[in-house]
Amino acid sequence: MSDLYKLQDPTKQYPQPKFKHQPQSVPGLDKDMTPKADHGETSYKGNGRLPKRKALVTGGDSGIGRAAAIAFAREGADVVINYLPSEEADAKEVIALIEKEGRKAYAMPGDLSDEAFCRKLVKDAHKKLGGLDILACVAGKQHAVEKIKDVTTEQMEATYRVNVFALFWLCQEALPLMPAGGSIITTASIQATHPSPSLLDYAPTKAAILAFTRALARQVAEDGIRVNCVAPGPIWTPLQVSGGQPDKKIPEFGSETPMKRPGQPVELAPLYVLLASQEASYVTGEVYGATGGLEIS
Repeated sequence: MSDLYKLQDPTKQYPQPKFKHQPQSVPGLDKDMTPKADHGETSYKGNGRLPKRKALVTGGDSGIGRAAAIAFAREGADVVINYLPSEEADAKEVIALIEKEGRKAYAMPGDLSDEAFCRKLVKDAHKKLGGLDILACVAGKQHAVEKIKDVTTEQMEATYRVNVFALFWLCQEALPLMPAGGSIITTASIQATHPSPSLLDYAPTKAAILAFTRALARQVAEDGIRVNCVAPGPIWTPLQVSGGQPDKKIPEFGSETPMKRPGQPVELAPLYVLLASQEASYVTGEVYGATGGLEIS
């Protein structure tokens, strides 16, 4: 794992293409990726920036959500992670890492496309944690399809339910429970403004997340709740190798960025920590990109 705190050339800090073909079935597992992704397991060091905070992280088993969950715990927060039941192997590792920091960790598997589950998830997290002041919505559904004729209505509906509808359901339940000072962090993508032709259903959901974030931030600012967004570029996660990208693109994944490599999940963790922390008290309705040099706007 890279030393995050040592001055170094960021273009060489993490693995560069070429990567091997490594298709996985949906939703994919971090443990089966080559090379392994860095979520901060050994590289992220906490500095007490989230003392006694209470966080719910969706998609917390792997990828960006895993990195956010680990960072939150190392900064002093207790954490609930949500994930699909089939991702249990990765989730157990995250729970162990959080507990190693002396923080409370709770695993709440379930499908975010189910409205009833989303609402129950927030209520259960609030009860287990004894409060809720950070909601990090990271989980997403992405499946590349080369031609529009092959995008089924079933796939399109599933993508919107996980990426957009769940965001509404989670926020609707969380806002009445969050104190002033609470933070909601959404996860969009460079796809929101620079869509790939193979992601016709996914890219519009990310554009919706941008609009949702900015609108909700203005709506709840007077309640002392901040709402911000992280918009990644190509990041090395199981989402990509389990159908998020055409398999033929995996060997060169990330090479299109000015840095010539994909990002690692841990490289986004500081953004989630900042946006969750009181240090960002005057930041709301903003979008923070982490794209390796690709333009978002």
